[in-house]
Amino acid sequence: MNIKNRKTIIGDWIFVLICLVVCVVCLTPMINLLARSLSGTEALVKHEVYLLPKGLNFDAYSTVLSDMKYIRAFVWTVFLTVVCTFVSLTMTVLCAYPLIFEKLKGRGIINIFITITMFFNAGTIPNYLLMKNLNLLSNPLVLIIPSCLSVYNMIIMRSFFYGIPVSLRESAEIDGASFVQILIKIYLPLSKPVMATLALFYAVGRWNGYTDALLYMNDADYYPLQLLLYNIINNINSVEVAAQEGFSTPGLSESLKAAIVMFSTIPILIVYPFLQKYFISGVTLGAVKE
Repeated sequence: MNIKNRKTIIGDWIFVLICLVVCVVCLTPMINLLARSLSGTEALVKHEVYLLPKGLNFDAYSTVLSDMKYIRAFVWTVFLTVVCTFVSLTMTVLCAYPLIFEKLKGRGIINIFITITMFFNAGTIPNYLLMKNLNLLSNPLVLIIPSCLSVYNMIIMRSFFYGIPVSLRESAEIDGASFVQILIKIYLPLSKPVMATLALFYAVGRWNGYTDALLYMNDADYYPLQLLLYNIINNINSVEVAAQEGFSTPGLSESLKAAIVMFSTIPILIVYPFLQKYFISGVTLGAVKE
């Protein structure tokens, strides 16, 4: 074995070691949270729970799953995430696709105005007044329309469209395909990796979002799961609220909080493996034959 190969092997092992350390650092809080949600109240009160549950019990999960408040918020959040992801992807594609055509009049000005919105925002009060004037306060649409497009994600989509060979589009135009047909039959099939990635970005952002509901939504029936969790944790110091939510016992309080966090985190983690394969795949390779 020569020196070059030996250095390569050592470098690979160092890289593997770094990845393992990062994995441990990222997974430890989640494992600790899972252990706390499955532990008995006595062990939690004594702060004896670290990575493994002590006094195994499922009382916290039984409490969460038997309370229709959590189930209703979970179902609503799933529905909201699916709808928002679909709408956001549609708006992202419709915004990015026209901007790749050099013949589009005012394309440079449009790009400038779109980019400006990434750095400047009207602020909370003007946005609230805008939602009020549009009659969107306490309307479920307020959780969908204002955040239906991310300029950053649109730029990613536009850059990916730029990477698709122009010859494919030109050949389709010669065959008489319209702009819509080119988008549906060429660009979208070749854009599965970036669309899966952006779908995950949008889905995670909507699943974890609660500030828009906190500011604009007064109807508790439309509270997403994260806002419900925020309200529970925020009001936990209130004796009356703690008793209503089942937090009157210190150990049960910690177990329930951990169970609720796990309940709101696991679903989005389950989605990730199904989209991961698209992150590094290059479906445009070989699209143009020489």
